[in-house]
Amino acid sequence: MRILLLTHAFNSLAQRLQAELHERGHEVSIEFDIADSVAEEAVALFKPQLIVAPYLRRAIPESIWSRHVCLIVHPGIIGDRGPSALDWALQAGEAEWGVTVLQAEAEMDAGPIWASAVFPLRAAKKSSVYRNEVAQAAVTAVLQAVERFAAGDFTPTPLAACSAVRGRLRPLMKQSERTIDWQRDDTATVLRKIHAADGFPGVADSLFGEACHLFDAWPEAALRGASDAKPGDMLARRETALLRRTRDGALWIGHAKRAGGFKLPATLAFAAESAALPEAPLGNWWRADGETWQDIAYEESDGVGFLHFEFYNGAMSTFQCERLRSALSWARQRPVKVLVLMGGADFWSNGIHLNVIEAASLGEGSPADESWNNINAMNDLARELIETDGQITVAALAGNAGAGGCFLARAADLVWAREGVMLNPHYKNMGNLYGSEYWTYLLPRRLGEQGVGERSRALMRNRQPLTALRAAQTGFTDACLAGDIDTFRIDVARHAAEIAAASDLAERLTEKRERRVRDEAEKPLAAYREEELAHLRRNFYGFDPSYHVARHHFVRKSPASWTPRHLARHRDLDWRVPA
Repeated sequence: MRILLLTHAFNSLAQRLQAELHERGHEVSIEFDIADSVAEEAVALFKPQLIVAPYLRRAIPESIWSRHVCLIVHPGIIGDRGPSALDWALQAGEAEWGVTVLQAEAEMDAGPIWASAVFPLRAAKKSSVYRNEVAQAAVTAVLQAVERFAAGDFTPTPLAACSAVRGRLRPLMKQSERTIDWQRDDTATVLRKIHAADGFPGVADSLFGEACHLFDAWPEAALRGASDAKPGDMLARRETALLRRTRDGALWIGHAKRAGGFKLPATLAFAAESAALPEAPLGNWWRADGETWQDIAYEESDGVGFLHFEFYNGAMSTFQCERLRSALSWARQRPVKVLVLMGGADFWSNGIHLNVIEAASLGEGSPADESWNNINAMNDLARELIETDGQITVAALAGNAGAGGCFLARAADLVWAREGVMLNPHYKNMGNLYGSEYWTYLLPRRLGEQGVGERSRALMRNRQPLTALRAAQTGFTDACLAGDIDTFRIDVARHAAEIAAASDLAERLTEKRERRVRDEAEKPLAAYREEELAHLRRNFYGFDPSYHVARHHFVRKSPASWTPRHLARHRDLDWRVPA
């Protein structure tokens, strides 16, 4: 069928649905929900047989839903209505939640039900639950609804006819309902409030007496600060996070957004203020005992080393790249034969840290200089991984990866991705960036080309996301493993241990070293790097400001003015509705 995705933005859920529907033979085009007239034009051009809305911030106009079946993906259980579904569920500590696919009608979220799916609700950040449980439930429910629509004999169930409905109409959650009472709220309550607002809009609060919004909270088992501190007091800092006293303990604040600003690591958002706090370092890379915030952690099992790096939204600043390179260099000296880079739970890596780069424009720094520093730090990290010759290296993608993060992963010998993970192995969406991380060396080699050939160019030009399964089929990754996160980790550990214990391991390592020597003799890594950086100099310092403009709008969350043409296929000049 021709299916139009009408969405506020091309977020992870919209990407996943587009890919899943396309893989099932549907012709999918996308239109951003900018204005009624724009949506109406898209419908007139594409003539969809079905409209699916995975992520909206306003109602579909009557001119569309009265003439076409429009399926709304609502992140709530049957009967739940309102724009803050997941926020209310997480803040209330619901044990189970779900996704409902319903038909658009005059009353918001009250149309007949086409499909639904439920899941146990983790006590976690809203953004994490959305990218994992909500996304998986949405895919299950949408695919079922599409099949029912295609069959032509299904009648959706009116909400009033649904039995034992637990959901109810709830309004937009206001900041007054998110307010933290540092004198009365215990740590668990504070965590629930910040988790329920993570991603957007954050919890309105203050740090060091300055108004801000809080994001990205982690529990702390030890007090690690002044024993006479009062609830709400700032206790310490560690890398990019700040430790704050609660009524019954303490927690870490990872990110904050000052009034009129944008989201930044907490110690950068309040750089001058946090500098006066005592440091609370962990001292080494080993995974710490007990609950605490640790963005880089190492552990070993069965001859395998596992390096975890939990960077918020997968963004990696110059500072984080340098620290991760130090951790990798240290791990290379450990007596293990396989090194697995695990990334984080929600993201493996999305490349350079655009928010930190944008922050350079707020002071005396230069976003161009910080972009240059960041990409060089990413390159140093990628080279450290490429030149790891004493172990087989594995990038295990439990979470999404994009841009330079995809090619950093490809710098490992093997890439295993969890089913459900989305990969965006391209750079051009960010102001036509050329990209680096040795992609001109890594990608052609992986796709069996001499130099950057047509397959490599097609992948970089396409600018479309890949599912984990499709990435394995195209050869960009080596395997697609179990979708359940716990099963994925078990599978990764088992496969890595098998490699470490294999009788041919020594031969594999010898072959790896010899190939690197041959490749270096044919064309040094330094040459690939300089060629890539020559393009990036123009992106960062040249006359065309596209990258800086795109980064500014991305960081500032500017509303979209149009739908990119690589998504809106119906706007291609040569596109015609099939006869």
